[in-house]
Order: sequence, then C-alpha cells, then structure tokens
Amino acid sequence: MTTQTPRVRHVRGDDWDAIVALESAAYTPLGLSEGRAALESRVRASPATCFVLDLAERLAGYLLALPYPMFRYPDLTRAESVEFRTGNLHLHDLVVAEDLRGSGLAKTLLSALFASARSHGFASVSLVAVGGSAPFWASQGFTEHPGVVPPDGYGPGARYMSRPVRVEVTAGAGG
Repeated sequence: MTTQTPRVRHVRGDDWDAIVALESAAYTPLGLSEGRAALESRVRASPATCFVLDLAERLAGYLLALPYPMFRYPDLTRAESVEFRTGNLHLHDLVVAEDLRGSGLAKTLLSALFASARSHGFASVSLVAVGGSAPFWASQGFTEHPGVVPPDGYGPGARYMSRPVRVEVTAGAGG
C-alpha cells in the first residue's frame, strides 16, 4: 500500500496522454482498447462523473462513467453521439496503474463515483465486467444479470452487472 494520499479530481485536458496510456496498458492485451476519441466522447457525455486519481506526482488511475439506460452499454467500436437522460449511471472504465493494483485505489475512485452519483440523483450504477473482473465487482455489491449478454466485442466471459447507488463501497481486498 502506498503511503501518499491519493487525490481524486475531474478529468482535465492535459490528462489525456496518461489516460490513453493507462487504458491501452489495461485493455490492449484483452483486445478491448478503444482509443482516445472514444474515451474523450464518454467524458464529454458526463464530465461530472468522470475522474482521475493523482498520486505522488502521477496520474495513477481513472474512472469514466456516463448516463446509460439500464441493461444497455456503450458500443466499443464508436464514440458516443447520444446523451441519455436516465436514472442509471454506467461505469464504463476503471483503471489503476498496474504497479498500484491491489492497493485500494480502485475503491477510492469508486467512492468518488458513488458520491457523485448520489449528488446527481442516479438510482443505480451498471457496468460490464471484463477480463475475469466479475468477482471484484461482486465484492463491491454489484449483481450479475445473466439474461443481459454483452456483445463479443467486450471479450469472452463479459458480465453485465449493477447495484443501487445507496449501497456503500466496502473495504477489503482488490483493486
């Protein structure tokens, strides 16, 4: 665990090189990297629910979430072109630098997301668990919806999950 205090803040224009590098490192091995234009479009759709994590003079992680109807999810092959009015917030990406995973920083980002979701009146948060991450998300109170099957573009074993906003993020092992 790092001894520095992480600082969560909203995404700025000068964050993009670091965000793209983190996204590529996390998702290229899974065949899921989207590229800068798609990522930027997701932040434009909801800048108040997208965050970065500063730690010891570096951008150590990021989280992108945007309003999306329940049981739907972004198309990974294109940028966002529609902004939805919905009570559901879709957590599209959460990435922590590989050397910092397991230190609790993902929970720091999740806490910021749920505080923002509560303050903006969202009732639920959904996500697509990729790369075998469903157990981590389940430990954070997310429940799988087996009848909702993400397209192959999300990778093998992708799972659609959600949880109510009112449930607090738990402490414990993981991201």
